[in-house]
Amino acid sequence: MSYSIKELYLTLQGEGAHSGRVAVFVRMSGCNLWSGRDRDKETADCWFCDTDFIGTDGPGGARFRTAEELAKTISSCWEQDCGSSGTGRPYVIFTGGEPMLQLDQALIDACKGRGFEVGVESNGTLPIPRSIDWICVSPKPGPELVQCSGDELKLVFPQDVDPETVAGLDFQYFFLQPLDGPDREANTARCIEYCRSHPHWRLSLQTHKLIGIP
Repeated sequence: MSYSIKELYLTLQGEGAHSGRVAVFVRMSGCNLWSGRDRDKETADCWFCDTDFIGTDGPGGARFRTAEELAKTISSCWEQDCGSSGTGRPYVIFTGGEPMLQLDQALIDACKGRGFEVGVESNGTLPIPRSIDWICVSPKPGPELVQCSGDELKLVFPQDVDPETVAGLDFQYFFLQPLDGPDREANTARCIEYCRSHPHWRLSLQTHKLIGIP
């Protein structure tokens, strides 16, 4: 299987339970909830998506012929900045779009064979193998949620998914993340208010945007 990657680079995780952790960030091309084109956005299930996942023209983006070829590039990206430190387990995050359209066992095994802890950020409409070390699911309105367990559930808020309809799912952490855009300040206030009255939930901020890193 080949893999289409929009962008691949070292950064700090900006959201959720691993916020602030150094990681190789791999955005996989394509999504099953939106074409990525503006003309289709109004009719898409995920109309509020704020990422570009079309093609392979982003930083570090390319088409990789094999799992081993991609895992080698991920490892080289880590070693370029972190390889001489001698501490900290290497971490790779697969996101999208929807990474489970491409992320398979061969790629998971290839990354683990190079010592990586593997994380995924998914919309949860496709099954995710438990061989992945960290499963983050971000439910979207419309499609059936297939992946109802994992490590972290991160809900963009407000949107047409009531937090209480997913609060009982089998996850360790539950995060509300303010919907980005012109109303971000008001949405942040709504998230804070909701978390204060529903302590099952925690606030997640997109810290990478706040401090100006990719």
